[in-house]
Amino acid sequence: MGKPVSEKDVSDELLKETEAYAESSVCRRKSLLHYFGETYTEENCKNCDNCLNPKKQVEAKDSLCAVIETIMAVKENFKSDYIIDVLLGKETSEVLAHRHEELEVFGSGEGEDEKMWNAVIRQALIAGYLSKDVENYGLLKVTAAGSKFLKKPVSFKVVEDTDFDEEEEDEAPVRGSGSCVVDPALYSMLKDLRKKMSKKLDVPPYVIFQDPSLEAMATTYPVTLEELQNIPGVGAGKAKRYGQEFCVLIKKHCEENEIERPEDLRVRTVANKSKIKVSIIQAIDRKVALDDIALSKGLEFGELLDEVEAIVYSGTRLNIDYFLEEIMDEDHMLDIYDYFKESTTDKLDDAMDELGDDYTEDEIRLVRIKFISEMAN
Repeated sequence: MGKPVSEKDVSDELLKETEAYAESSVCRRKSLLHYFGETYTEENCKNCDNCLNPKKQVEAKDSLCAVIETIMAVKENFKSDYIIDVLLGKETSEVLAHRHEELEVFGSGEGEDEKMWNAVIRQALIAGYLSKDVENYGLLKVTAAGSKFLKKPVSFKVVEDTDFDEEEEDEAPVRGSGSCVVDPALYSMLKDLRKKMSKKLDVPPYVIFQDPSLEAMATTYPVTLEELQNIPGVGAGKAKRYGQEFCVLIKKHCEENEIERPEDLRVRTVANKSKIKVSIIQAIDRKVALDDIALSKGLEFGELLDEVEAIVYSGTRLNIDYFLEEIMDEDHMLDIYDYFKESTTDKLDDAMDELGDDYTEDEIRLVRIKFISEMAN
C-alpha cells in the first residue's frame, strides 16, 4: 500500500495542479473544465494561447502503455511523481522501501525525460484513460478506457509541456491580451480593474489577485463571492476584501455576451480548511518561532514556508514580525520590503536576481510573506 494521504499531501497536490495548469500545453478550456468535473469535446477552443499557437504533437502510444502498466504494477496506490520515479528507474528511498526496483517496469521509461512523462500522465487524465482517486487525493487509477487502450492501443498524441525556466520572460501576447485564458476580452477587463484598484489602494497589482487567479476567472466566470473562493489563490478573506467588483464585472460581461457559465463550480477549498494550516496560524498567533513550528510538524523549513505562503496568498493576515526581528537585520528587511513594494512581480527568481547575493532565499521569502500579508490582507 502507498503511504497514508495527509492534509499536507492534499495541499501539495492542489499547488501542483495549479503549476501544472500554467505549464500545460493542452487547451486551457479543456484543462479547466476537466478540473471542475466537466468535459469539453472540441479539439480547439480557438481562443486560448495553446490553441492559437499550437505546438508540435508527438506520438505517445507506447509511452501511455508504459504508464498504465506501471500504475497497475504498483497496484494503483501511488501518485504521479512516484510513477515517474519508477519509470525513470530512480532508486529513491520510497521505491526501495516498497521493493519496486524489482518490478519489470522499473526503468522502462529511461528513454524519455520527466517533463515528457508528466505530459503523458496529465493528458491521459484529460482523455479519460487515467483518473485520480477522490478519497486518496492524487493516487492514479486506470479507468476502463485505459484498460481497453492497453489491450488494443490506438494513436495517442501529446504536446510536451512548457518549461518556463527555459523560456524568454517576455513572449508575444495572444491577440494583444493575456495568455493562458479562454476569454481574452474578460481577462483584459479584469486586469484593467485590478490596475485601477491597485492605484487606488497604492499596492502592486499582484497583491490584489495574481495572474493565474485572473486567468481562472476568465474561464469559469465566478459571479458570487462563494464561487470566487473556488479560484486558485483566492481565499475567503481575499474574496471578501477585493472580490465584489470583480464578480460584478464578470456577471455583467456574461449577461452582455450571453455566456453560458460552467454549471458545476464545485468547491475546491480542501487545502484552505486543512488542520495543518489552522495549527500553523494558531502557532504564529502565539509567536512560536517558525523553525520550531516546522520541527513540530515534521516539515523542512522550506515546506513550512510553502504552507505559510499559501495561507497569506489566499487572504489570511499573519504577523511574523516577531520572527523576522530575531533573525534579520532591520535594514536588510526594509530593503527587501521596498523591493516588493516597487516591483511589478512577486517572482522569487526575479527578486533574487535584483537583490543580489546579500540575501538568502529564505530571507526573501519571509519578507515577501510579510509584504503580502500586510499589503494584500
